[in-house]
Amino acid sequence: MTQFSYTIQDETGIHARPAGALVKLAREMPCAVVMKKDGKTADLKKIFTLMALAVKCGDTVTVEVSGEGEKAAADKLSAYFRENL
Repeated sequence: MTQFSYTIQDETGIHARPAGALVKLAREMPCAVVMKKDGKTADLKKIFTLMALAVKCGDTVTVEVSGEGEKAAADKLSAYFRENL
């Protein structure tokens, strides 16, 4: 398992548009991808579980990637977070 933490910088947090793009990116990956916030876990390949986390600006999330190609997937997701969130 590979993981990284990130503090959301976007003023609006993870709302519908970036959530949809994040889910689309996660679905391209052959490994399992989950995000954790405040003890709750969301499958990043399912938009409703991601939206249920209600991630706002200033929240710190942890992304865990496990399975085939996890290192490359974590790097790609980490770059997405830094560039968009």
